[in-house]
Amino acid sequence: MGLHTALVLLLAAVGIVVVANRLSERTGVPSAVLLVLAGSGYALLPGPNLELRPDVVLNCVLPPLLYNAALESSLAGIRRNLRTVISLSVVLVLLTALLVGATFGLLVAGATVAVGTALGAAVAPTDPVAALAVARKVGLPPRIMTLIQGEGLLNDATALTTLAVAVSAATSGEFSLPSALGEFLVAAVGGVAVGMAVAFLRRLLRRFAGDVLTANAISLATPFATYLVAEQVHASGVLAVVICGLIVGHDSPRSESGASRLQTRAVWRLVNFLLEGSVFLLIGQQLPTILAGLRGYQTSTIVVAVVVTVGIVLGVRPLWLLLTQSLPGPLHTRLGDSTDAVPDRSGREGRTERLSGREIFVLSWAGTRGVVSLAAIFALPFVTDSGEPFPDRDLLLFCAFVVVLVTLIGQGVTFGPVVRALGVHANATDDVRLRNQARTAAAQAALARLDDMDEQRHDEVEAKAIDGVRKQLSVRLERYRRRLDLLDSADSDEVPTSPAYEAAVAVRRAAIEAEREELLRWRDAGALPDQSLRVLERELDYEEEALPIIRPRPHRGNP
Repeated sequence: MGLHTALVLLLAAVGIVVVANRLSERTGVPSAVLLVLAGSGYALLPGPNLELRPDVVLNCVLPPLLYNAALESSLAGIRRNLRTVISLSVVLVLLTALLVGATFGLLVAGATVAVGTALGAAVAPTDPVAALAVARKVGLPPRIMTLIQGEGLLNDATALTTLAVAVSAATSGEFSLPSALGEFLVAAVGGVAVGMAVAFLRRLLRRFAGDVLTANAISLATPFATYLVAEQVHASGVLAVVICGLIVGHDSPRSESGASRLQTRAVWRLVNFLLEGSVFLLIGQQLPTILAGLRGYQTSTIVVAVVVTVGIVLGVRPLWLLLTQSLPGPLHTRLGDSTDAVPDRSGREGRTERLSGREIFVLSWAGTRGVVSLAAIFALPFVTDSGEPFPDRDLLLFCAFVVVLVTLIGQGVTFGPVVRALGVHANATDDVRLRNQARTAAAQAALARLDDMDEQRHDEVEAKAIDGVRKQLSVRLERYRRRLDLLDSADSDEVPTSPAYEAAVAVRRAAIEAEREELLRWRDAGALPDQSLRVLERELDYEEEALPIIRPRPHRGNP
């Protein structure tokens, strides 16, 4: 493929990703589904096509995607739900891989348990991208979002390590349980250690990142450096990237400036948007390659293999969730769920709760598979140690592709309607109340700090500065308290608003727009350089971004 053709395909891919995202916003269909369908349709047309290279996906695509997802996740939330996250990302992955392997070796003609386990390890990890994209739109409770994120971040390491052990057993014909467990523990412990070490090193490097661009460059290089270091010491590169991202994201409010965080998040949003879209397009384009390898198999063998794989993947997940959530109290706490504390209306920790039946169903339906499954199965060797072709490689590719299509398209398209039908959503009033309680506490802490500074002031100029800031904070604190009173009087889950509050937001938006128009008039008249305009415009953009979005209320007519 020439450079000109590659550039044309790249531009076409970016255009398709943008169009698919726009269609997703209009139709509600996840963009991942639209991109897979677009990629499959393009693959059937004559012309150049792109093949999925596992080394490129695992070394160049997966690290930044996982790192960005870890940055946006909650380390504290995952830690509170650690038992449930581990049960899904470790135990469930191992259980799925072993069940697929055992059933594959028993029912599929000519297949072995080791080969089936390799397939099971590839299709076991969930890809939370599509589910989270819909989950954010439908407003899932934070706890369910944390479980989906935590599982999707940590299960790849379990799956890839299990896959390596299964492939070794299939190619050499030998399997040792102690050796397999030792390999798994070394990869996991090494991955955690490397992730923590790189996160600590990155914290030290921030002292030399005096400007925003340098901080962005370090941030973009971090996932690749972490992955390469972990792989060099035979640890789990995937786990190392996730651990590093969780720690860096948790430390970001203390260790990074506001300007650095704003630009870094904007850069990562763009990188994530383009990479995710390209990955789903690439998944669809593998259809001809996979279909071409099925010519040597009987239809009955293909049907049995697909039914076994898809059935176990779809069936084991809800059964495992039901089992871990129905265990007696002590066992439930130890094996299934961390019994995360549920905040009451006052913001204090209340009683603990297990997942409800509706939440279990939603969490089960969030088990979409994606690029990791295909990259893992495409990484299977072509020959064994003895020089023979790897057993049933083409059949495994097809089974994995069908699992990805069934879960990504079937569950991805129906996830939003299922969530809405079950009524599993976050309480918007409680979320807004909690944020206003935090704002109130922050304003009170600021006023207390000003009181301390007032006692230690040395001149009248400083006293005037303190008084000016105190007046601003007092006005803001009073606004937060009025908002909390309005929220506490709400009788439903909908966020209440008042005419005065809506009018204040509308007036401020109008004032910002007037300021922006005046700055443009100065620029057009030659009185304000473009560089200065961009600085002032950015200040207004930040202020406008901080304003809440007021949804128009339906017109009820005259009373």
